[in-house]
Amino acid sequence: MQPNVGGIDRILRLAVGAFVVSLYFWGPQSPWALLGIVPMATALFRFCPAYTLLGIKTCPVARAE
Repeated sequence: MQPNVGGIDRILRLAVGAFVVSLYFWGPQSPWALLGIVPMATALFRFCPAYTLLGIKTCPVARAE
């Protein structure tokens, strides 16, 4: 797996994911809030399978091919 998620993209994914997961504990407590784990995982692993399918790369290292 080659990284395809860049810096700003990672920060936004972590922030949005953390916010959505926090809704599980402090918001309406819906199990759907656990879907926030997905953007957090893609940010931590720096790899997004959807980006691979769409041919998108926001990581500067991945562009240097």
